[in-house]
Amino acid sequence: MSTGKGLQVISPTAPGSDLTAYIASVNSIAVLTPEQERELARQYYYDDNVDAARQLVLAHLRFVVHMAKTFSGYGLSQADLIQEGNVGLMKAVKRFNPEVGVRLVSFAVHWIKAEMHEYILRNWRIVKIATTKAQRKLFFNLRSSKKRLGWLNNEETQAVAEDLGVDAKVVRQMEGRMSAYDTAFDADIDSDDETAYRAPAYYLEDQNSDLAASVENAQWEELTNNSLHAAMAKLDERSKDILNSRWLTDNKTTLHQLADKYSVSAERIRQLEKNAMNKIKASMAA
Repeated sequence: MSTGKGLQVISPTAPGSDLTAYIASVNSIAVLTPEQERELARQYYYDDNVDAARQLVLAHLRFVVHMAKTFSGYGLSQADLIQEGNVGLMKAVKRFNPEVGVRLVSFAVHWIKAEMHEYILRNWRIVKIATTKAQRKLFFNLRSSKKRLGWLNNEETQAVAEDLGVDAKVVRQMEGRMSAYDTAFDADIDSDDETAYRAPAYYLEDQNSDLAASVENAQWEELTNNSLHAAMAKLDERSKDILNSRWLTDNKTTLHQLADKYSVSAERIRQLEKNAMNKIKASMAA
């Protein structure tokens, strides 16, 4: 593809399994001169020329690759970081005003970093360690401020806190989150008795559960069921059937259906039902 200024632009493949080929591809795309960049930006900004926007994106893909390398210490796929950075680059191109007087690369830094930061925070841990804007800023600044793998000492913690304008306690909390690791709530299926007990499910307290109340409720339910069965056993067969059909089955029988079954009126079934219920109550209260 060529522009009106004679600029030749090729289309790289998306970063995937062959990341080396992708990087070589984007590095082979010619760098835009200030005049070429301004002309393409104006074509998109004023005329909505999508092809001009595409050329702006392609010419700056090498910069996204360079930025992705600076985040290599998070243990995430560089190809995925590049993909996210490319999204940020496209957002920057969409919002770039050529009349402001800055180069696109300077304007796009914020957008590219923002997408990469969001990707890192979503994928670095299963449980997010930074959710607010202040926590996110602290996370990335603390990562770059730490000069060794061990924990910060008191002097280093205070220096980082003063540099970032936060309390030393907040720095300690974030350092603890960053040093923690993900673990499953339940033990692995193939865990043996020696290791299964270490899973959080075995030792975390359930704040919503009262063991004494649970035992009491279970005993009360068992006692009530036993009393009900004993009371039901004292009834005649017809009364048992009426109560079972009316209250103890999923598909409850109507009064008229029972009346047809026993060849009596629906009112008589209602009376038998009421008498049986009274006998049950009296027996359980005794």
